[in-house]
Amino acid sequence: MLTAGDEYPIHQTPEPVAFAGSDRNFYDRFFFNGYSADGSTFFAAAMGVYPHLNIIDASVSILRGGKQASVFMSRPLNMERMDTFVGPLSVSVVEPLKKVRLTLKETEGLALDVEFTGRAFPIEEPRFTRRVGPRMMMDLTRMTQNGRWSGTLKMDGEEIKVDPKSWTGTRDRSWGVRPIGAPDPQPAIPAMPPQFYWIWTPTNFPNLSVFFHVNEDGAGEPWNQRASLVMDGSKQGEGIHLSNPVMDVRYAKGTRRMQTATLSVTDPSGRPHTVEFTPLGTFLMKGIGYGHPVWRHGAFQGDQLKVVREDFAPGKTPWAAPENLHIQEIVKAVHKGPDGAGSEGIGTFEQLFLGPHAPSGFKEILDGAA
Repeated sequence: MLTAGDEYPIHQTPEPVAFAGSDRNFYDRFFFNGYSADGSTFFAAAMGVYPHLNIIDASVSILRGGKQASVFMSRPLNMERMDTFVGPLSVSVVEPLKKVRLTLKETEGLALDVEFTGRAFPIEEPRFTRRVGPRMMMDLTRMTQNGRWSGTLKMDGEEIKVDPKSWTGTRDRSWGVRPIGAPDPQPAIPAMPPQFYWIWTPTNFPNLSVFFHVNEDGAGEPWNQRASLVMDGSKQGEGIHLSNPVMDVRYAKGTRRMQTATLSVTDPSGRPHTVEFTPLGTFLMKGIGYGHPVWRHGAFQGDQLKVVREDFAPGKTPWAAPENLHIQEIVKAVHKGPDGAGSEGIGTFEQLFLGPHAPSGFKEILDGAA
């Protein structure tokens, strides 16, 4: 099965590009978010290719004035992985590893035409490999890049200018294996209670970016973690690895939502740095398919293009509903260095806290903080 992708030197196996190894859960995804300098307007988008399911799906969601509006789209992939569009939404690589354009023709009251320009070369996060008993749950690679946005958004008749002087955000590309489509009906042996503790905080400061993420097990031991500082204009390999990262999360009482948090790290000279995070607003990741009960990534939506709109009120949704656990808080960030000097920035504090986590005092699947 030859496709347009076979013209490019991107093969990873001896087979045509249409085939991706042997795991039916293989995926290849674009993710984007962007926000105004004051955090009052936020958007995110995702597009996923699932070669073994022969599906491509995508979504765009805009948060403004306490209202989050999403458009979900899905169609058959037709085994053509180079066709990065789903109905009215398209992703175009303008300059690899630097510029990407995202376009949504007006659909159900939402539209955007925006271009992302990276502030530095993307960072490659450590490979994520996680098994549940003998079963592979995750085996993937991800690159992440902070950048500036330009263009326009439109939400229910209101057009919003996206000025690169004040709009920043993050994009990532990830590919590999993770749970997609219909859940596996075969139970795992032995049965294991669900547990996932995840924090991801790409943050934009005036002349640099700070990246941190961690996955921890129920005892609070990290199984994947990285903290980096990347100056604007840095080339591949020029990012600075930060050591001894510790994220101190203070939870809103009775919940698992971050109320405030502090990241503590040391630079290569052994000097301490901190970043304080304070939420400005909550974005529900189900608005771009993460954990959505119907529009979960890779779900079969029919053998023709399907497009639907759905609206959410993040401030009124119950935190403990499983579909609302995965969020991105838009956050004000304050960086302080060893000499007391620092700067203010803005970013996202992504969290997904499910199951036990001893350092947080979580003992059950969804108990809240004391």
